[in-house]
Amino acid sequence: MDPMYDPAQLRTFLAVAQTLSFTQAARRLGVRQSTVSQHVRRLEDATGRQLFARDTHRVDLTVDGEAMLGFARTILQAHERAATFFTGTRLRGRLRFGASEDFVLTRLPEILESFRRDHPEVELELTVELSGTLHQRLAAGRLDLLLAKRRVGDTHGELVWQDALTWIGSPQLRIDPDRPVPLILFPPPGITRARALEVLEEHGRSWRVACTSTSLSGLIAAAHAGLGVMAHSRGLIPPGLAPVPARAGLPELGDVDFVLLHGRRRDGAQEAADALAAAILAGGDRLIRGVGTVGSISGRDGA
Repeated sequence: MDPMYDPAQLRTFLAVAQTLSFTQAARRLGVRQSTVSQHVRRLEDATGRQLFARDTHRVDLTVDGEAMLGFARTILQAHERAATFFTGTRLRGRLRFGASEDFVLTRLPEILESFRRDHPEVELELTVELSGTLHQRLAAGRLDLLLAKRRVGDTHGELVWQDALTWIGSPQLRIDPDRPVPLILFPPPGITRARALEVLEEHGRSWRVACTSTSLSGLIAAAHAGLGVMAHSRGLIPPGLAPVPARAGLPELGDVDFVLLHGRRRDGAQEAADALAAAILAGGDRLIRGVGTVGSISGRDGA
């Protein structure tokens, strides 16, 4: 008999694949970790393949797990479309969605295009801004949903994925450990800016601002020109830029959470916001996979 794939198990699989954590997936889904383990085990039984390589420290997708990502999204999208068709519900209204600059070069437009196709009567209004600014707009009631970074220590929001922050720059850039670190930064209230300055101050490392821009494209251009380094999510490194190797002596930046946050309930927007949030969670791995890097950055010794 052909295997039947339970939508609940597929949603759990996607949550684990995007967070690479059974614990984080359980928190996102609002279930026990044992339930997450059970869903993954049953899905692996149905496929006859191991989808995750896991030990006490790490969870990684196997080759078969990578393949299942696309199948899971397709099955869940078909399931949602069928449910919408047969219930006769059509979402309407104005949806104010905010996305941080981090997603400018990702496949977020594909997710939004699919959402618009499925819900043509929703008037989607997109705002692209710094994460800190988006949080302020949400608090002021000017957004219905946002996808952005979460400040270190914050617990609010629905986790889409967690990633490491890393220093990046041009592969040809050389970092002199005896001179101030040249920084390429978003302006306040940029979350990565605050984190970069905080860790440099904590480690007594001098720094100088080489470039400030509200645009990610502007920061990338400065980095390509070799003006300095920038703090950035490891999973979203733009093509042509590279992580700064440990031998350059820059302090570690820690992790960053990317989350979905809902605004105040507003007539005509809540159901649309829920539907878009579900679409982003289902396709969250598409936002970070396939973003590659080239080369590495040298220390002063060129090693």
